Amino acid sequence: MSAETSIPPPRSDGDAVPGDAVRALLDDSPIGFALLDSTGRIVAANRLVAEVFDCAPEPCPGHDPAELMRACGVPAAGTEAAERAEDRVVRGRHRTDDGRLWDLTWFPVADPVTGDSRLALIAVRDGGEVHREEQRLRALLQVGNQVVWTADARGEVHEDSPQWRNITGQSTQDYLGRGWLKALHPDDRASVERAWNDAVLDGTPFDALFRVRTRSGGYDHFRARAKPVTEGGAPVEWVGSLVDVTTEREADELRRRLNQQLSEAAMRTARLQQATSDLAEALTVDEVVAAMSEIGRSGVGADHISVVLLDRNGARLDTVVAAGAHPLPRGSFPLGHPEISALAIAERASRTAADPAELAALLEDAPEVEELVRLTPERAWAALPMMVAGRPIGALRLAFTAPREIGDEERVFLEALAGQCALAIGRAALYEQEHNTAEELQRSLLPEELPDVRGVRLAAYYRSGSRHVQVGGDWYDAFPLPDGRIAGVLGDVMGKGIPAAAGMSRIRNALRALAFSMPEPADVLTGLDRMFSATEAMDQVTTLVYFVLDPVTGQLDLSNAGHLPPLVVAGGARPSLLDTDPDTPLGITSVRGHHKFFVQPGNTVALYSDGLVENRKRSVDCGLDELVDVASSAPPEVVGDPQQMLEYLVESMLEGYEQDDDVTLLAVQLPVIESVADR
Repeated sequence: MSAETSIPPPRSDGDAVPGDAVRALLDDSPIGFALLDSTGRIVAANRLVAEVFDCAPEPCPGHDPAELMRACGVPAAGTEAAERAEDRVVRGRHRTDDGRLWDLTWFPVADPVTGDSRLALIAVRDGGEVHREEQRLRALLQVGNQVVWTADARGEVHEDSPQWRNITGQSTQDYLGRGWLKALHPDDRASVERAWNDAVLDGTPFDALFRVRTRSGGYDHFRARAKPVTEGGAPVEWVGSLVDVTTEREADELRRRLNQQLSEAAMRTARLQQATSDLAEALTVDEVVAAMSEIGRSGVGADHISVVLLDRNGARLDTVVAAGAHPLPRGSFPLGHPEISALAIAERASRTAADPAELAALLEDAPEVEELVRLTPERAWAALPMMVAGRPIGALRLAFTAPREIGDEERVFLEALAGQCALAIGRAALYEQEHNTAEELQRSLLPEELPDVRGVRLAAYYRSGSRHVQVGGDWYDAFPLPDGRIAGVLGDVMGKGIPAAAGMSRIRNALRALAFSMPEPADVLTGLDRMFSATEAMDQVTTLVYFVLDPVTGQLDLSNAGHLPPLVVAGGARPSLLDTDPDTPLGITSVRGHHKFFVQPGNTVALYSDGLVENRKRSVDCGLDELVDVASSAPPEVVGDPQQMLEYLVESMLEGYEQDDDVTLLAVQLPVIESVADR
């Protein structure tokens, strides 16, 4: 091929010109060939290489190949790089307007006669094979609903894509270059452009998901992928595909929503189960409302939960709110009052309002709506009737501090929650009624008032510790004796309920009868032992402390049937427990002891039940030590007043502990008698 780089002139003898023969041979060659001089202009070109320049061979000589290529709208395909080359081969590829691909090889040659440097171009057409492969690939991608696209090494699109135009409605001019980015959703455009620039700069594969505006004006989801075509390690072209993934994205979104709904449903079911458990432990209406507040906050994000209850006549509604919640403009109102909870009760159906405007429409523009919005932070509401045995007892009312829609799933959850709340409210109301009755019964078994005895100050304190509807066995009593002394007793019948209360009542009455006939403590307890053995069950353990006090001398006679030692509080000395060994509880045969003490003026003797010193976290011994310490810290004004002293002991001893038993105290004090000189 290098011998052809210098075409000899025709011979003078008239024979056939070898140059013409060579030219004819080159014209029939399946390989395109051109020879350039040192200035880069074509000296000779055969027919096939002229097709690259989209012209006939004759006009080629004298022209720069790059000019010819630009004139026919194709890239220079390595010409400029080849012209800068001195002794190296440069290869390139380009496509003509009819879609054919050409492999171009540029290499330097030397004229064998003159030694001048020349540049040769060999163009090899792919014979349609590469083109057919590309067409097959395009067809395959189109069958798979993919759009094929190409870009140059700089990432600029120069080739039309009818499929893209059909999807987006863009014109060819709008699409080419970087114009395709304008068809992307505004929220996706910047990130996709950055990703494309990074891929072009680094020569790495491009992969992006984005939304494309369609002809209809909506947006579909697409996934674009592209890889660089490299030669010599450098990208020369990008080939990519675009796939419509709208269906897959919609399916993924549907799956996500279904999973979210299933997760929320499972969570609500768990919350409803927890609500059932929490409400089962709530014994009072206030405890029910407190439990509902926690459930409403965690279940639907409600900011304010209240329970609105019908009164016994079914004419008025009373609102119960949790501790610390904001108050409503009206805590009590008639059933016909314009309030969403009253509406839900009257219509026996759930009612919701997503914002104040909806609430105003629901309540027919009642002025109370404006008052509610002005005085509270509430901005959305839900009210659900609470039904028991087919009749409404009130409503569960939820409020939110921001506008909010209640969805169907949330409504179902809230309706189930209202049903649980109705059952809990019914139980709580019954409990409170029965508990109040039990407390009244308990107090009826205790003396209505303590006797007024000259020279003696008496005080008593009782606090029920039972969370259940049961009376207890604690009791106290004090009464004057015929001889001018005063008797006092504090006892505890172990257990709860009617048996304990009945046993306590029998022992109390028997003790009074015995005290009037033989008042000395040992004799009274001995008589109670006989009565106890005859009338009481042996498993009913009963303990008590019984004393008789002479107000004149201060002598105190005492017997202890298995009870805790009395506390003595003196004004000028450290409090102490009476140092006596207790005898056995009632009914256990023993010789009853008799202890004599003298109570000084200003001193107080306090009897108490085990609920004051013992609980689940504190033993009796620790409680007794703590009782002495607490009494030592009492202020002087408390020490001088037996009623204040008892209240001080209870509050101090129970602070930080959960009361789980009744607390009963009885105190007797000999006041300091002021002399005439003191007055």
